[in-house]
Amino acid sequence: MNGGTNVRAAVLGLGIIGSRACRLLAAACWNRTPRGIPCECTTPEEAIADADVISIYLKDAPALRDVAARINPCLKPGQIVLNHSTVDLDTTLWLEKLCLARDCRFLDAPFTGSKLAAESGQLVYYIGGDPALAAQVDDYLAVTSKSRIHCGGVGAATVVKLATNLISACTVQAMAEALAIATRHGVPADCLIHAVSQNASGSPLAAMKFPTMVAGSYDTHFSLANMGKDSRYALALAAAAQVETPAISAVSQRMKELCDMGFGDHDYSVLAKPYLDPE
Repeated sequence: MNGGTNVRAAVLGLGIIGSRACRLLAAACWNRTPRGIPCECTTPEEAIADADVISIYLKDAPALRDVAARINPCLKPGQIVLNHSTVDLDTTLWLEKLCLARDCRFLDAPFTGSKLAAESGQLVYYIGGDPALAAQVDDYLAVTSKSRIHCGGVGAATVVKLATNLISACTVQAMAEALAIATRHGVPADCLIHAVSQNASGSPLAAMKFPTMVAGSYDTHFSLANMGKDSRYALALAAAAQVETPAISAVSQRMKELCDMGFGDHDYSVLAKPYLDPE
């Protein structure tokens, strides 16, 4: 596999990330709800029929299990299945077994990066699985990403992805609380944002989310519903490891409350809305 452009690819899942990855790859594709985009197939079986590599960008574990079970009879020996969906560890390991039973090769390959990164091929993939296979598909993954981080065996990348999302969710909740406290005490939001940028607590995430939170703009780069879903997967990992996680437990509950209020499709920076834009 000498280059990403020479690979016959199939993309399953055409959400915010999958649709943009598909355009870069010029891949055959399929979505559970038809999107009407070029190269879109009417069934996942049709999409994967001639694929060397199958890239999966589905929303969650139930969707992944449903679609994987559907395409299972059509998988061919030697096909490479890359799961980019953020799911629970049990589902990652289940998918690996399904692929191995069909003599397919599998990598656990979730990503970080949202809409703008996907549009420009600047995602970062976390890779779990055979290093030789990871090297074989590196050129292919380079079409949609700026770097690939090998984390260990299958499942390790899933754990890393959930751990990093735990940090992001808790950080944005902390930012929302900090903005509320500062502004209600008369400190201009711009002053706090600048102070944080010069502080050890500053980060690319803070630089990205603070201005949109202040503006009350929650255009979706990564939805609250997806972050809430990932927080529940992280809590399951914590329970399995007997680790107490009061921070993500509280933030997960907060995200559920806002999803129940109808904000699930907004960017997860909508965590600031109850403080800065109360109904």
